[in-house]
Amino acid sequence: MRIIGHRGARGEAPENTLGGFRYIHDLGIRAVEFDVRQLKDDELVIMHDDNFLRTTGTDKNIYQCSSSELQSYNQASIWLDWKNFEVTPTLQHALNIMQDFEHIEVEVKAVATMAEAEKLILELQKQLHGFEQTAVITSFDVKIHQTLKQQYSTFKRGLLIEQDIKERAIEQALALGCCQIGWMNTLATDEIIHATQQAHLNISVWTVNNIERARHLQSLGIEGLITDFPKMMLQHFK
Repeated sequence: MRIIGHRGARGEAPENTLGGFRYIHDLGIRAVEFDVRQLKDDELVIMHDDNFLRTTGTDKNIYQCSSSELQSYNQASIWLDWKNFEVTPTLQHALNIMQDFEHIEVEVKAVATMAEAEKLILELQKQLHGFEQTAVITSFDVKIHQTLKQQYSTFKRGLLIEQDIKERAIEQALALGCCQIGWMNTLATDEIIHATQQAHLNISVWTVNNIERARHLQSLGIEGLITDFPKMMLQHFK
């Protein structure tokens, strides 16, 4: 079972930041999950929310910004013991840290239209060039998956599931050409994990921060454990 840092290491470092990605790299972890959005100037950046408020304290929608305006938003502002100012990173800057990573889950956040999906995916595949063996493009948004399928993408992809649709999720993942399902932890029952495995789909489970739960999932043979506390998990699963 692979330990995957959730948004870098959300519980141990500022989420989705270069500092957070360096943090898990220094731990020796070589697997990470993060979120990608496309700005109005087409730049791809790493941020979970569509507003800066929760992570920086400033109420501003990210889609109102261009990449040149990111410098004033400190993604570490709520971390009182974090010394560095953490700018919202571009995908390209983050990938520079991940050259030797073994597994990268790139979650593409939902978009409004197929046209937006097509534009984002074209740029994403361009920037992920060279990471074909390590990257899995994941999303809840079916439009993203449909675009990847239509473009005959060579990248592996995973369907993210947060609604209790049980085996329908497996059918949908197979129809979209996915090789993986990312199950929300509360939905990842023993039965649904076994059904996913029988369909020959890899499994990541998010977000798992309990050691006993992680041990149980390991016993079931899942591939990826996405956690906010990778250092803690690493101590128990060496």
